[in-house]
Amino acid sequence: MSEQASSSGPILQFLANGLNLWIRSQCDEVGDLNLLLNGSALQLLKGKLNGVELEGRLVTFQGLPIHHAELRSGPLSLNLNPAQPGQILQLKHDFQLTGAVTMRGVDLNRALLTERWRWLGDWLAEQLMGLSTLGGLEIDNDILVLTAPVSNAGEVVSKRFRLDAANGTLRICRIEAEGEVLLPMDQKITIEAADLKAGQLHLNGGATVTP
Repeated sequence: MSEQASSSGPILQFLANGLNLWIRSQCDEVGDLNLLLNGSALQLLKGKLNGVELEGRLVTFQGLPIHHAELRSGPLSLNLNPAQPGQILQLKHDFQLTGAVTMRGVDLNRALLTERWRWLGDWLAEQLMGLSTLGGLEIDNDILVLTAPVSNAGEVVSKRFRLDAANGTLRICRIEAEGEVLLPMDQKITIEAADLKAGQLHLNGGATVTP
């Protein structure tokens, strides 16, 4: 685990430490985390910052494993609390994030089989394969492969799909037959581009973050 914050001056370094704490409080796990603060000490004293650039590796957010992320925020409004070491800063308003995220297929497979995300895996199996339970997910170069057991038959069905972005979310298209589904998506998240490559899912998009 490593942390790095690039800033200039003690006030911005103080803020970087606070942002590190806040980011970690929002995530289940954080491996490497690099922050670059865009702004000046004078702006900070007025409770404003132009934005933050973030690069993270091996991050788990709400049970979803992120292998690599490069994100940039919009302007931030905040309050500093030097007397509260565990809560150095408070973000005052919603802010925008844009950037790219990469997830490995093997990690997604494990996540979709956990209690927290099992509903989504089973939804994919039902919508795309007509079966009730997802057995597994694999990314084979640029192809999404889903497997699902057939109830009371002792068989496992495997089907292949294409994936891209459409209407602000992920679109999964059948290869062997016609038809597609759009993944249920939080209204605060917009997927602008998506592709599969070398066993990984690559996403570009944006989100509105509520502190």
